[in-house]
Amino acid sequence: MSDPFELTDDEPEAIQPATTAPAVNVPPPWLAGLNPEQREAVEVTEGPVLVLSGAGTGKTRVLTTRVGYILARRLAKPWQILAVTFTNRAAREMRERVTALVGPAAEAVWLGTFHALSVRILRRHGELIGLRSNFTILDADDQVRLLKQLLEADAVDTKKWPAQGLMGVIQRWKDKGLTPDKVGGESGGEYAAGRAVALYQAYQDRLKTLNAADFGDLLLHCLTLFQTQPHVLAEYQNQFRYVLVDEYQDSNVAQYLWLRLLAQVSRNLCCVGDDDQSIYSWRGAEVGNILRFEKDFPDAKVVRLERNYRSTPTILAAASHLIAHNEARLGKTLRSGHVGGEKGAPLRVRGVWDGPEEARWVVDEIETRQRAGQKLNQIAILVRASFQMLEFEERLITTGVPYRVIGGPRFYERMEIRDAIAYLRLIVQPDDDLAFERIVNKPKRGLGDTTIQKIHQLSRARNIGLLSGALSMIETDELRPQARTTLRALAQDFDRWRSLKDTMSPADLTGMVLEECGYIDMWQKDKAPDAPGRLDNLREFVSGLQEWETLGGFLEHVSLVMENDANAGDDGISVMTLHGAKGLEFDTVFLPGWEEDIFPNRRALDESGQKALEEERRLAYVGITRARHNVFISFAANRRIYNQWQASIPSRFIEELPKDAVEQESNPGLYGNISTGYGTWQGLSENSSRSGSGGRRPVAVIEGESYSTRERTCTTDFAVGDRVFHQKFGYGVVRALDGSKLDIAFDKAGEKKVLDSFVEPA
Repeated sequence: MSDPFELTDDEPEAIQPATTAPAVNVPPPWLAGLNPEQREAVEVTEGPVLVLSGAGTGKTRVLTTRVGYILARRLAKPWQILAVTFTNRAAREMRERVTALVGPAAEAVWLGTFHALSVRILRRHGELIGLRSNFTILDADDQVRLLKQLLEADAVDTKKWPAQGLMGVIQRWKDKGLTPDKVGGESGGEYAAGRAVALYQAYQDRLKTLNAADFGDLLLHCLTLFQTQPHVLAEYQNQFRYVLVDEYQDSNVAQYLWLRLLAQVSRNLCCVGDDDQSIYSWRGAEVGNILRFEKDFPDAKVVRLERNYRSTPTILAAASHLIAHNEARLGKTLRSGHVGGEKGAPLRVRGVWDGPEEARWVVDEIETRQRAGQKLNQIAILVRASFQMLEFEERLITTGVPYRVIGGPRFYERMEIRDAIAYLRLIVQPDDDLAFERIVNKPKRGLGDTTIQKIHQLSRARNIGLLSGALSMIETDELRPQARTTLRALAQDFDRWRSLKDTMSPADLTGMVLEECGYIDMWQKDKAPDAPGRLDNLREFVSGLQEWETLGGFLEHVSLVMENDANAGDDGISVMTLHGAKGLEFDTVFLPGWEEDIFPNRRALDESGQKALEEERRLAYVGITRARHNVFISFAANRRIYNQWQASIPSRFIEELPKDAVEQESNPGLYGNISTGYGTWQGLSENSSRSGSGGRRPVAVIEGESYSTRERTCTTDFAVGDRVFHQKFGYGVVRALDGSKLDIAFDKAGEKKVLDSFVEPA
């Protein structure tokens, strides 16, 4: 019987072996088109290889050509090649490209994501570790529901220790390849009053009973299979003569161990990645995997792809100069791959007075470029955090410039914003049944499906709204006493809020509602990775309401926005986070909000210090290298944060840009010199009439009260030894001063460096 994977004479010419001596020296067209570094990365097939591929240097082409080259040289059968990607989209693109090179043989290559390939292995061998071949893969909702059952069975307070938080802890352990018996002293063990590990074990036992696995289990079970069943591991080690992996800098510990085990025999492991673009630590990615490759494989061949075919030399010089400030990197310098091209326009860095002015300036620039003939779909606004999108979305809507949010919903379509709007709708219109259904149990109020169903039945029978139906049922015995008490309290809250809507500003009322109903507290207690971002979005939402005089006017605006912009069309601005922009490219890129605490992100720095700072800098590098021709960076002297106007200082990353690649701009008469705290940059002038101050930073301008119960004070008059209060870290003592930055020893949070505008005298 013939080998089904044997390459025959019917295969495309590109994969035929050389049959005559002269043909040996004639490379196929797809190989001859590579630059010297790319070709080296393709042709060095034996032994461990690390391809350091900078932004825009053609890594996908190298990977796919390498697979084609191995097949064309008859170095392996298709099924002896394992090629791993991180996304299904990348896997599809790679398979299409390999097929274009070598034809149908590409279909037999083991090519897919880590999870898809793990499923394939577990379907064949899972029974050896107690997992039947027809196992179910649980989605996030199923995981939370199962964990909640276990928490309740163990009498854990799910309000204090929500199931989503436990899921996050468990998934982080799985990303590290840790089964319950190996967790040890890992962080997260204190969750649920120290019962997290026992709950993890109970969760795994329950999954086994259900013959189910979650996504984290797919690699974890493979590792267990390989470690406990050596004959299975040997089968795959002998099968895979070549192992290739894309985006290696994004691999977590479990993926790293999985790859090393499979490549242990052949040692033909080729990892393609860019340590300067490792920006997903919050997902479990470990940049150390790529940084220690040469230590793991002392005989490894390292090939650097530094010829960028995307951006201008000026953009590349700026990005390379910025990222060189990182210490934890292998090192490479991008240079233009275009021969005879012009240097390109400098990066334009502009200082503005506040956030609204920043949005106006960005959209004005976009409209200018549109009039000059530039396609809108070649322009992007890249923000550090999703809460920054609101001002830009509002301005784009006002001016009628079409846009789309990539990688997530528009601001007003986000779950937490829809919930907040539902509360406001029910205040303005008590008969809004859709709003009532959305928030009656958000946050959880102990109202079960049976209670909601009874309210529905009564409301339909009497032809009244659900809120009115709930009020009617409060006076009957149809509901349990606890449900009646809960509904009565909720109805009283809405009556009180409704009585205040004409006397309180929409922003103040909304802040009070979200605090009093427990919605803010719900997200503060949620330990899920996206919870802090949702809180930021809610705070930005409240800040945005400052512009509105009535709730009714705001709600009408939102309704029109969501209706009119449901279909923005093909040619529109791309608005997204910097994390979501990785892998994309545009002619023109706007990078707003380059200020300390926003970028680099204060929360990240507080949690991980220098390690986080270097990842934030990599994120800035990614943002700059998304642009082909033009980069616009902006920062504001004042920004409304958490419904308060606060003074801002430019990001330290601005100071780290090379001056000969940057063109500074500012409002006439407003900006002169300002210190970023890390060097000197163009900022507020001492004679600025609006700032009223000179020196290191402007005085904060408070134009509205926070919905918090405490007012915040911005001052530069602190001294060593002063007792201070911070809303997140609590009470502490000032230990050292550095301009506007204070080193504070907090009673419970330990030593932190914070800006003086974030603390007040205690």
